Amino acid sequence: MFVSGILSFPHAVAAATIVASQLASCALALADDKPGRTYGTPRGPLSHAASKPAQNLPSAHAEIDTEHIFGFSMGSDIGKPGEIEVEFENVGAFGKRSGSYAALANLNQVKYTVSDNFRIAPGFSLSGQHISGVPGLADHRDVAFSGAALELRYKLVDRAVAPFGLTLHAQPGWSRIDDATGMNIAQYGAEFAALFDRELVKDRLFAAFNVWYGTGGTREIVTNLWRHDSEMQLQAAISYAVQPELLFGLGIRYARAYDGSGLDRFLGDAVFAGPTFSYSISKEVGISGTWQMQVAGKALGDNRSLNLEQFERHQALLRINLHF
Repeated sequence: MFVSGILSFPHAVAAATIVASQLASCALALADDKPGRTYGTPRGPLSHAASKPAQNLPSAHAEIDTEHIFGFSMGSDIGKPGEIEVEFENVGAFGKRSGSYAALANLNQVKYTVSDNFRIAPGFSLSGQHISGVPGLADHRDVAFSGAALELRYKLVDRAVAPFGLTLHAQPGWSRIDDATGMNIAQYGAEFAALFDRELVKDRLFAAFNVWYGTGGTREIVTNLWRHDSEMQLQAAISYAVQPELLFGLGIRYARAYDGSGLDRFLGDAVFAGPTFSYSISKEVGISGTWQMQVAGKALGDNRSLNLEQFERHQALLRINLHF
């Protein structure tokens, strides 16, 4: 179970939101021309070489920040030492077998890159649901503060000097609201991931492969009963730079849901696929996202096509990043 993270999918990741008001206010506040970096400027250890002659750079691998160019999948870049980044991430889910279903999970983080290889990012989350007539779920409509999380990332292999990049991700978290149902809960868990990426064509074509594992325990406030669940995902994505600041791509994810915190009893799986984009509005403001639909899946004991028990028909993401 992914707890308050990019992929918070214990019973369904929550639903996308359009954060135009956030973007507008942040863009106005950062509209000056002070130095900064964009998704098309160097970051990571190689960025220290920006003032050196071009022939001293080991490669062009670090010229595009790969962290957010793959939609749900993540690149290995973590920023340069001392960098501060504010991120508004909105993950969403739409559509069940019948009825009306939409949910939202919003994670707001402040990221601080401590060194070339290590970054820390505390954050808090909001969630909202609009559920009506969905079998097995109570009708619910609300938006509330839902929890907190602490993201830790360690860059194990630097793609600037190696054939590929590899960053390890860990994110413990706590939730008081079930993102999928809106129920009051006490949830404790964590997600872990290995984030691989590689530049396939210099300055143009990039690929990523992620392995994600989430686990946690949840106590329902109304019944005082505990449940434990977990999830594993394999993700792959490719992204092409039309311009240094504008990239389009395609992402695909295979997700497996389990009862039990250690991938104990298989409940169902799903495959999602869809387009991705990333755009640097300015040196300080970047926006990225994806919309993916379930193209295959099965729930245990259900012969119908698609898995609409643990997952949804559509999952989407819209992310805004501010760099300081």
